[in-house]
Amino acid sequence: MTSMTTGSLVLIVEDEPKIAQLLEDYLRQSHYETHWIAEGDGVDNWCKNNSPDIVLLDLMLPGKDGLTVCRELRSHSQVPIIMVTARIDEIDRLLGLELGADDYICKPFSPREVVARVKALLRRAEMTKADPATASRGVVIDDEKFSATVDDHVLDLTPVEFRLLALLASQPGRVFSRDQLMNKIYVDGRVVSDRTVDSHVKNLRQKIQDTVGSDDLIRSIYGIGYKLE
Repeated sequence: MTSMTTGSLVLIVEDEPKIAQLLEDYLRQSHYETHWIAEGDGVDNWCKNNSPDIVLLDLMLPGKDGLTVCRELRSHSQVPIIMVTARIDEIDRLLGLELGADDYICKPFSPREVVARVKALLRRAEMTKADPATASRGVVIDDEKFSATVDDHVLDLTPVEFRLLALLASQPGRVFSRDQLMNKIYVDGRVVSDRTVDSHVKNLRQKIQDTVGSDDLIRSIYGIGYKLE
């Protein structure tokens, strides 16, 4: 990945030319390189051949929609993805990050906010890449490979679930409050509820249960938060 201060490549997948041009103008002013694709078809192949540093992906596209494109990208890549949507009814689904998107933003948006989100995600990606692998109680987190295993069983995690497990595994036995967990997994300052964090923990526990047959790895501390046993 190229440095976020020296021309990181931002792929803009957007079918409205005026919006795409506005995003390109603001991103280039912030010294990013950009490439624009107007429809969903062909995005996956382009990414395989060009390795963008981050993707701004509109939800509603001609050809393959943004959800389908996101699934395709996540089948082989952990490139940061920001979903862009004008459909309020999709927000809960995107917030759950079931598709592996890292963030979302709603239309109409401020171009400056989009640039800020891009910077935050690229910064987080660089920090993750620099962190060494960590291990605890059979849990192995490899940030560079975006890999998490429990007792040598590979977990299929969303980016948020991965960051959540990595934080808990970094200090086994320490109790992390919900606020601390939110600040780590949502570094852009997004306001989310305790229920959202609890939902991510529930999903993570279920995946551990389904993979290794045990769900006692992450313990709830009543009124405080969670810790890794």
